[in-house]
Amino acid sequence: SFQAGTVPFTPARFVTRTNTCGELRSAHVGQKVTLYGWVQYQRQGLFLVLRDFQGLTQVIIPQDEAHSHLKELLSSAPLESVVRVTGTVSPRPLGQENPKMPTGDIEVKAETAEILNSCKKLPFEIKDFIKKSEALRMQYRYLDLRSPRLQSALRLRSRLVMSMRQYLCNLHGFVDVETPTLFKRTPGGAKEFLVPSREPGKFYSLPQSPQQFKQLLMVGGLDRYFQVARCYRDEGSRPDRQPEFTQIDIEMSFVDQAGIQRLVEGLLQHSWPEERGSIMTPFPSMTYEEALAEYGTDKPDTRFGMKIVDISDVLRGSGVHFVQNALSYPHGSIRAICIPQGVKYLTNKDLESLKESAKSEFNQVRQKLSLGFGKGLDRLISLIVDAPSIRDVIAFPKSFRGRDLMGNAPDYVTPEELEPYHIQVSWPLEEKEAKKN
Repeated sequence: SFQAGTVPFTPARFVTRTNTCGELRSAHVGQKVTLYGWVQYQRQGLFLVLRDFQGLTQVIIPQDEAHSHLKELLSSAPLESVVRVTGTVSPRPLGQENPKMPTGDIEVKAETAEILNSCKKLPFEIKDFIKKSEALRMQYRYLDLRSPRLQSALRLRSRLVMSMRQYLCNLHGFVDVETPTLFKRTPGGAKEFLVPSREPGKFYSLPQSPQQFKQLLMVGGLDRYFQVARCYRDEGSRPDRQPEFTQIDIEMSFVDQAGIQRLVEGLLQHSWPEERGSIMTPFPSMTYEEALAEYGTDKPDTRFGMKIVDISDVLRGSGVHFVQNALSYPHGSIRAICIPQGVKYLTNKDLESLKESAKSEFNQVRQKLSLGFGKGLDRLISLIVDAPSIRDVIAFPKSFRGRDLMGNAPDYVTPEELEPYHIQVSWPLEEKEAKKN
């Protein structure tokens, strides 16, 4: 496992600052430092609190006449302005230490400063305890990214992925392969996003997963593949889904089910954040038959002890006739299932052609004993940090309706822009008026 509370690099390297706002301690007293950050708080022209990605530092504003220009500059800096401050680290006066801040034993006495970017009034304050609507946060996502909560989730996500790469590549010989995101339609459980091409009537499709490619990599003898894969599914308004998401995708040759299970257990154990405790292996497991018998579903929520209890004998003697009749036919019966327009799907030439092509081309070169695994990274991170939604662990998520509220996408395009793709659109009347305006 990795240590999530440390930053394994020198934050001041390659930049003109000497330190970050979160690293100064009593050992730095007497040192001259240069800090960059955002103005988090300012109190009556006496001091301000500077914030960067690593933490907070209190900066003392000089009150003497010789530094009147510096006092005016820092006292008038609007909140969230970007500031450069150079000064000397000093211990805080006795009794004024702040044990809630990692830098609470020191302060920086400003000697020079520069306002790099003065901020106008923001649509919301950058404080986690200030309640904001999700729509407003997503509209101004570049501001919401400044919040410690979201910063922490994204940095943990980065470290988790790095730890997974180290486990798979360095310890188990996997190869990280980028598979195409422009492919052809592969009808399945979810609808796909189509991408027009310059060939009349022909479209690409964004893949729902790298399934076909990773299996072909096994046919090609790569043996062990993984990818931090982008996947696309046009599932409409689903509060718990995103039209584009990330999954840890794995495929192995010459492995059985127990082998892939041990690999996944080791992967999660190795990459699990230390501050979230440890996870024990092997994971509890049950057979498909056990899951259906005890929970009635193949994906039971075992956090609750709600197992199915057979009370057939009690109901047989209950005197309730319709229950007794149902129990007399325990397997039930289905006369017919009617699927509207089902024939259209069953005779889909596209699907049949794809099946025949796959059979004829790959039957002679198919790979046996190839197993894989895909784990949704967004959902895993949201579980680790107890986020209410996967949108809280994605840098630039879509709304639950699949819209990008910050970039206003999807958006209209002009007929001239559609012409190279040989596409014509019949706009509804209200949308035509919206385009004119």
